Amino acid sequence: MIRHNRRKWMGSLLLLITALVVSSTPFRDLTSFPHELRLMEGSLQQLRVSVPVMGTLINSNPDILHVNGAKTREVTVDLSKPLSVEPRRAGQAQLQVKWHNVPLTAVNVNVLPDLRVIPGGQSIGVKLQTAGVLVVGHHLVDTGKEKVSPGERAGIHVGDMIVKINDLYINDMNDVKKLVNEAGERNTPVQLLVVRGKEKLNMTLHPAKDKKDNEYRMGLYIRDSAAGVGTLTFIDPNTKAYGALGHVISDVDTGQAIAVGDGQIVAASVTSIEKGQSGNPGEKFARFYNESEVLGTITKNTPFGIFGKMKEQPKRGLYNEPMPIALAEQVKEGPAKILTVVDGQKVEEFSIEIVNVVKQHFPATKGMIIKVTDKRLLEKTGGIVQGMSGSPIIQDGKIVGAVTHVFVNDPTSGYGCYIEWMLQEAGIPVRSQQGKAPIGSAA
Repeated sequence: MIRHNRRKWMGSLLLLITALVVSSTPFRDLTSFPHELRLMEGSLQQLRVSVPVMGTLINSNPDILHVNGAKTREVTVDLSKPLSVEPRRAGQAQLQVKWHNVPLTAVNVNVLPDLRVIPGGQSIGVKLQTAGVLVVGHHLVDTGKEKVSPGERAGIHVGDMIVKINDLYINDMNDVKKLVNEAGERNTPVQLLVVRGKEKLNMTLHPAKDKKDNEYRMGLYIRDSAAGVGTLTFIDPNTKAYGALGHVISDVDTGQAIAVGDGQIVAASVTSIEKGQSGNPGEKFARFYNESEVLGTITKNTPFGIFGKMKEQPKRGLYNEPMPIALAEQVKEGPAKILTVVDGQKVEEFSIEIVNVVKQHFPATKGMIIKVTDKRLLEKTGGIVQGMSGSPIIQDGKIVGAVTHVFVNDPTSGYGCYIEWMLQEAGIPVRSQQGKAPIGSAA
């Protein structure tokens, strides 16, 4: 009986000791010590072990980084204090922490080249030409004998992209009209190359003659361009690559992402703002400013925005010098700023709060939730409005992301995406692997 009670008390004591150890700060810090760490060249990072003993730190490559200012492979460290890690140049190294030759923890450090871009904030006009013509609807052609939609009869769907007619690439709707009429006059069908999602389909369509104007028609509503206003996020001063909007441009009728055939961005000037309210997101109204002066080309339209090359750096930027970027895992909850235009072409800085960050190891939209806290911006716009998407987010002197979406029922809040994913889309990768992201709705 006594032995049984002793075992019971010993078991309880061990459980208590285990609970105390597990809940202790040193244990929590030790178990949360990262196994992989990415740092930008020239930055500074502190690592915590929080064990109240002296230990040894082994640095596999002192040329890549220094720890606590030491340039040697081994250094004695006080493990109760933070370890200061200073990347010296791009490369890889491993840091191993030991206590009396007993390994406590280790981290693989990947030092990336210093990367800086010029933050935007300027309002831009977007002029996008589709890669073909987009089918946005069907209509009936009255031939006098019947009412028919040749396109629907041929099996063409809303959202399809017609890229070729009779083996000729289509650039705009005038090309379509000419080729369809020529085929109708010859009483021959047209051969279409249609892109549907990832499929390419060869289809045959017999044009029908409209009795009202004697024109041959396909019975399709089509669109060959899109235009709108957004915000420039960044420019790479070395390659002149830029990113803007932070979200995909979709066709207003079909919801399909628009495939880029050609495109341009021009300067825009904000003329007025419709203030956002719960259930009714606001909007920037702007006019294209000096359309003949093209700022840059558009070569990509992705879930993270539009991308291309700048012909010249836009004027009236708040920051004209390159600024460091933050990696996705370096973004933290807390105060931040956004750069945007609410009047004319003047870029201004406004206060926000990053209220939630989502850990993302691969590209994905909606990486953070932000809330506008700036009283002047709230008074002017009600929060985040359409046309503000792409506004760069600045935290601790670094570009961390861009505004992308507004919450319909709370215009003071919305989503942002990490700048890292936008840089990858612009051809400036900071990771070796890239993932895919879903398409979100625009702010």
